[in-house]
Amino acid sequence: MDEEYDVIVLGTGLKECILSGLLSVDGLKVLHMDRNDYYGGESTSLNLIQLWKRFRGDDKPPPHLGASRDYNIDMNPKFIMANGNLVRVLIHTDVTKYLSFKAVDGSFVFNKGKVHKVPANDMEALKSPLMGLFEKRRARKFFIYVQNYNESDPKTHEGMDLTRVTTKELIAKYGLDDNTIDFIGHALALHSDDRYLAEPALDTVKRMKLYAESLARFQGGSPYIYPLYGLGELPQAFARLSAVYGGTYMLNKPECKVEFDEEGKVVGVTSEGETAKCKKVVCDPSYLPGKVRKVGRVARAIAIMSHPIPSTDDSHSVQIILPQKQLGRKSDMYLFCCSYTHNVAPKGKFIAFVSTEAETDQPAIELKPGIDLLGPVDEIFFDIYDRYEPVNEPTLDNCFVSTVSLLWY
Repeated sequence: MDEEYDVIVLGTGLKECILSGLLSVDGLKVLHMDRNDYYGGESTSLNLIQLWKRFRGDDKPPPHLGASRDYNIDMNPKFIMANGNLVRVLIHTDVTKYLSFKAVDGSFVFNKGKVHKVPANDMEALKSPLMGLFEKRRARKFFIYVQNYNESDPKTHEGMDLTRVTTKELIAKYGLDDNTIDFIGHALALHSDDRYLAEPALDTVKRMKLYAESLARFQGGSPYIYPLYGLGELPQAFARLSAVYGGTYMLNKPECKVEFDEEGKVVGVTSEGETAKCKKVVCDPSYLPGKVRKVGRVARAIAIMSHPIPSTDDSHSVQIILPQKQLGRKSDMYLFCCSYTHNVAPKGKFIAFVSTEAETDQPAIELKPGIDLLGPVDEIFFDIYDRYEPVNEPTLDNCFVSTVSLLWY
């Protein structure tokens, strides 16, 4: 271990593994370490026995749930936008040869106490009860504007500079009602709260275009894809990529201590009495607690079920967004479900996750609006964890700390 590296990466979460893979492909000498004896960090997937140990404290799940090895339950579940940046990275690095993906069946939104499908084509839009007839006409004009908008072609801007015009001002031009604004902002642009309304409209328009492009990519019922066997496959795929290009991996390395010189610049990492020198460190917040601050908490429920979520057209994989206004909250709630069709559970079993930015210390009560949509559950587990963001200046100390977001595409 007493060698010099260009970069040492600490933690095998998804972001760390992606960066490790990309840096190795670029020809940098990379050492990748983790205090755990498994890949994935907080992005890992657990089998049933591991899940039981983590939440129930023993390793004896009830036999009626099926074989432990048939479960791949993500600890940080998120669907992937079919035309988003992550898919581009996967294709660019050829990591797709290690993975198989499947389209997600449906995208839904909670509105006025009911679950509605987010329209995936013109016919669905015409039939959708989310808007009245006249509102649909107004919304159509707005959607055409977004569809035609090209950042580099002023003719498509209709006299508006979207780096200055707020989203609220742009939408007001089309006279859309609050319900439609809620639907556009949260179910299409995928904002997690209403701050976007006071921000420049360009970001929202780009997000809507990404949603439409992703929807068109696989001609499915949603813009999302998801890897077979769960998201835990992704960190391992990028770890393989790094290894192919000369990256060195060391798991189960306790007490990885980042070392600094007198100017505060990183010089290496020490573990078990040995120090590896380096020019830069990439890590998750747990490796540099003095360089991060807590920015929030996530409340989460994990449910094992024997049926699809009601009112979702028997979809085997689905996302339901519950916008903040519909629940009287400060941020949205997300309901995510996948099943044996994505090889994350035995045949006939479904895994559902309900998550939100925590506003109380009682996840079971706080997540009730989402849990109520699930129907009967075989088992349910509750969890609450902190979110951090870096406060250091990487140009001064050469430390690059990742963040964990609630939604990631």
